[in-house]
Amino acid sequence: MKKNIRHFLILSALAAGTMHAVNRFVDATAEMKNILKSVDGSFYNWKNGRIFYSRRGEGTPILLIHDLDPVSSSYEWCRIVKKLEKKHTVYTIDLLGCGRSEKPFLTYTNYMYVQLITDFIHDIIGECPDVVTTNRSVSFAILAQNMDPTLIRQIIAINPPSADSFDHAPDQYRVLKKVLLEIPVIGTFIYNIMTYEKNISRKLRNTYFSKPQLVSSKMLDAYYEAAHMDESRGRYLMASMEGHCTDNPIVHAVKNLTIPFCIIQSRNPESSVPAQDSYLRLYPKTEISCISCAGLVPQLEVPDKLLNILTMLLGKN
Repeated sequence: MKKNIRHFLILSALAAGTMHAVNRFVDATAEMKNILKSVDGSFYNWKNGRIFYSRRGEGTPILLIHDLDPVSSSYEWCRIVKKLEKKHTVYTIDLLGCGRSEKPFLTYTNYMYVQLITDFIHDIIGECPDVVTTNRSVSFAILAQNMDPTLIRQIIAINPPSADSFDHAPDQYRVLKKVLLEIPVIGTFIYNIMTYEKNISRKLRNTYFSKPQLVSSKMLDAYYEAAHMDESRGRYLMASMEGHCTDNPIVHAVKNLTIPFCIIQSRNPESSVPAQDSYLRLYPKTEISCISCAGLVPQLEVPDKLLNILTMLLGKN
């Protein structure tokens, strides 16, 4: 019996040591190309952690908010910022837990990001901006506007999920997944498997782009680097997302919108029609624009097409 226990402990120690070595290797190699340079922006000392942001151009303010995902960052906007800054003051932000921003060990909630966006607009921008969001980050902007109707001039949502998709409550299974990802060494190892370079590549080629051949090696490197910055502490955000902590109902807030709300929807996603219809039912004034030959992030795949639509919407409202 004692011999079996000793063997178990030895194997456990070896497994833990191997996982730790793999984790350190990933951390050491992911940032070698240094694509996401912090010298390209500044840091906002927010109450829950330092937030990386950039400010470019002069004119009416625009805040660009990337998708809520540990692999995402403001790199998502790199192909349209230079053109937008010709007529606007363009702000990009790395959300807490993403990219170059701090990744503290805490439970990430929807309302935490609502507070981040609100404080950032008040403290850094200092005036009412147009806000452009991608996918799930639309909920922060809508809820922030609901809490302060004077905060945002208009919201432009790129490929938002349906309004009903944010109404999830944590269950025991989800809580277990959250706890598992937060465990030292083991949680990091699981996270590193989930954000392995091949898995990120598959995500970019199958979801983010409609034409996989347009995914460049630099884009893949940027997303991989973002996922593993700060010793892969993006796992804390992923843990909260897996636990549905970042979800919060937005139906009531959509109904109460008092500003222009526009959706730019790629034609390819199968859920595009149900998604846009869910907002139209709640807020009939919703404007819909469609963009062809694009996946989840048209700002990287077809930036010129997206810029044409953004220019029209920004000029109209």
